[in-house]
Amino acid sequence: MSSEKIKPSDAGAWLASLVAQPPRAARFIVTVYGDAVVPRRGILWMGTLIEIANAAGLSESLVRTAVSRLVAAGQLIGERVGRRSYYRLTDPARVEFSAAESVLFSGQPDAKGWVFFMPENSNQLMPDDFALIAKGVYLGPDKTGQRFPPGLVFHSSTVEGAAMLPGYVSQYWDLASVSAAYARVIDRFAPLADMMAAGVSLSPEDSLIARLLLVDDFRAAVLQDPRLPPNALPADWPRQEATALFASLYLSLTPQADSHIGAIFRDASGVLPASTPQTVHRLAALKASLK
Repeated sequence: MSSEKIKPSDAGAWLASLVAQPPRAARFIVTVYGDAVVPRRGILWMGTLIEIANAAGLSESLVRTAVSRLVAAGQLIGERVGRRSYYRLTDPARVEFSAAESVLFSGQPDAKGWVFFMPENSNQLMPDDFALIAKGVYLGPDKTGQRFPPGLVFHSSTVEGAAMLPGYVSQYWDLASVSAAYARVIDRFAPLADMMAAGVSLSPEDSLIARLLLVDDFRAAVLQDPRLPPNALPADWPRQEATALFASLYLSLTPQADSHIGAIFRDASGVLPASTPQTVHRLAALKASLK
């Protein structure tokens, strides 16, 4: 998209096209909390949530239904103060988003190699991103900080036949779906990056909605990604491009987006702060990832 053809109205049309395909309600609500609420006291008035979700294309009835389901699933917990309802993520849901947060904002190093794992008990939950390759034998990427249930662990690396790896891993991991999720981020948000690079800006509200939709899409891709060693991935693997786009666009949208949070997001004690030490840390981590 050339800068000569870009007009301020293009940004509005772009956002309208995204809102016309609204996100999944429950997932988007968790995104709102993880991105905007948890770093700012953690509690949000239902009225604010409905307003933000509506701007992203979700109706009030859909939001209320999704909140009820999230409460039933143990992901949200509510309280009433007077006639108003306020909700926060439960502790398990906060832990779950925190794990995704470290990947979203700080990135993760590539896997160093492979791990073979044989559990002591066949009923144990397996580590994330591991595949059953033989009876009682699991294979997965060797990543920093991994923890395993009781069992036998072998660390290994590829000695020969690396060219066969992409074909081999495709039998056990659905990398085509992961690639499509990253490509979706690029296809949907690269036009906005082009517009902003050409000097087009969004309003505070539109900046926040765009950022929330960006986080929602990118988080969905990241959570699917087993982060296998680079030599096991297809040559056109889009993770790096999607990650760089996410970081640069998040940074560009944040000043306006955070000002909107500081203007309308409320808990029982008042308006939430536009900036906190946690949000500042996130931005610093994203800036470092682009160097």
